[in-house]
Amino acid sequence: MAERREHDEVAYYYDSHSTEKDLMGEPSFHSRLVHYLMNVLTKLFPAQTCSIHKNLNFYQTSDPNEYPLEPDIAVIKGVPFGRVRSWRVSKTGPAPQVIVEIGAQETWKKDLQEKPMQYMLMGVQEYFAYDPNLRPLTRDGRRLFGWRLDRAGRTMRELPLEPEGRLWSQQLESFLLPDNRYLRLYDSNGQLRLTRDEALAEKLRSLGIDPDQM
Repeated sequence: MAERREHDEVAYYYDSHSTEKDLMGEPSFHSRLVHYLMNVLTKLFPAQTCSIHKNLNFYQTSDPNEYPLEPDIAVIKGVPFGRVRSWRVSKTGPAPQVIVEIGAQETWKKDLQEKPMQYMLMGVQEYFAYDPNLRPLTRDGRRLFGWRLDRAGRTMRELPLEPEGRLWSQQLESFLLPDNRYLRLYDSNGQLRLTRDEALAEKLRSLGIDPDQM
């Protein structure tokens, strides 16, 4: 049985016990894509001004048995990065502005049908779900979906795809666009957002240095 700690700190049961997602495991490419997106977002937002987490348990109450939401990627702007075991919305800090879920056969239905409402209730501003499978999980072949919280904070409105198949994220100030199995981010001018390593390699090439020969 989970116990309540002093100063309203809660020993959440699922911080020390497996969730369904933990038990499901993570396909190798799923992990690779999350790692790539984390690196792009870390380059985009300095750690001093943004907290970016993967697979972190998010709670909304002080109930120690609350079942958490565990998004693949959560972006919390305005909060310096810190190592935390879990995140209690409004106590640890605000709700994430952006959530990204990478779809799998076992989770895709919930990602599209249940998660938009769950993240709305948490206070998430934008939610994106991406299917990295080359054989799409949806019948119409669509692989990228997005929702944005309306101004009244009462519903998540689904975002229509632009003709290029991309979606604009106000919070990330970036277009999201499927690229083979990857999900890429582009600025408003169409420039690919890079990881730190990619940016360094590009800088070296501009100086006439081949980074592959270093």
